[in-house]
Amino acid sequence: MNRRAFLASSAAAATAAGTVKLATAATVPLTGETGDPLPVPPSEQLPLGPLAGSRYPDSHIEALDKRFKGSPGTGAVERVATGFRWAEGPAYFRAGRYLIFSDIPNNRQMRLTEDDNHLSVFRSPSYNSNGNTVDRQGRLITCQHGGRRVVRTEFDGTITIIADSYNGKKLNSPNDVVVASDDSIWFSDPSYGIGGNYEGLEAPQEQAKHNVFRVDPKSGEIKVVVDDFTQPNGLAFSPDEKKLYIIDSGITHGGPAHIRVFDVDVGGGKLTNSKVFAEGFAPGFTDGMRVDVEGSVWTSMGWGDAKEDGVRCYASNGDLIGKIHLPETCANLTFGGLLHNRLYMCASTSVYALYVNTRGAAYP
Repeated sequence: MNRRAFLASSAAAATAAGTVKLATAATVPLTGETGDPLPVPPSEQLPLGPLAGSRYPDSHIEALDKRFKGSPGTGAVERVATGFRWAEGPAYFRAGRYLIFSDIPNNRQMRLTEDDNHLSVFRSPSYNSNGNTVDRQGRLITCQHGGRRVVRTEFDGTITIIADSYNGKKLNSPNDVVVASDDSIWFSDPSYGIGGNYEGLEAPQEQAKHNVFRVDPKSGEIKVVVDDFTQPNGLAFSPDEKKLYIIDSGITHGGPAHIRVFDVDVGGGKLTNSKVFAEGFAPGFTDGMRVDVEGSVWTSMGWGDAKEDGVRCYASNGDLIGKIHLPETCANLTFGGLLHNRLYMCASTSVYALYVNTRGAAYP
């Protein structure tokens, strides 16, 4: 076989392999109607780098208590990427030093490399992906509004469906996801992705309630762990996995805007002793959150007073100890960097970052 024939056959094989890898995803119906991102001229994009008016100490970082570790001192909030319709679901991959996040209405997942800040499209269409996380093996776990499912991207690029139904009925629209140390997968299932055609597909709700589910790591069994939320949203375990924090963003549907905390039996999949951990967000609300190694809860903030847009930090006892002010509504956040001391914040049209004086507790 000559070189040209070899290259042609190799290309055909690669195309076929790609088709096989995406065969599972291809069975999903069309996704949201705004799947084509509009090109934004460079002159109209928001500027990257430190925010206007930044100086040390950065006034965008507000300490309300000495326990707040929002800045190492010589650090400021930076805009590291822009040009999105609604940025969400950041997940950091230490092995590759890059961030994966969702641009939900644009129906794509983005990748931002840490060493040179290069931005590229990771997956399109993404089936209006929302929340992302990394499992203990370093694989991407994703909640898809358009597919109404939770999926895992394997090391070879194939996609495994983790959950797409419960009791024979379609899930609502999985929103956020965390993975415990026993490899169990926990995810929230509000109705945001089926409420219209902008961040998913308008469709009738089949699940009677808006649940939080647990997927057993061995059997794959899907189990409801709590069913009394108006709109369950972000999830986060405490560092010792004895607590599970769950956001209720139900103010969008006549319910509360607060964070609840539960005692959790990770292996048994049981939540007990529910109580409100933090509240007072209205008319705004929180969406996503992460926990640091000291047990402090970092949570997004927006939709209310523009002066409150950004991130709030609560000590493990529920005290509000600090704020990070952003120029846009913040949806979600994660700790990244090789030392887990760089806070990435997905906020409306942009992604912001800040080196902090603590480390995220999530693995990896």
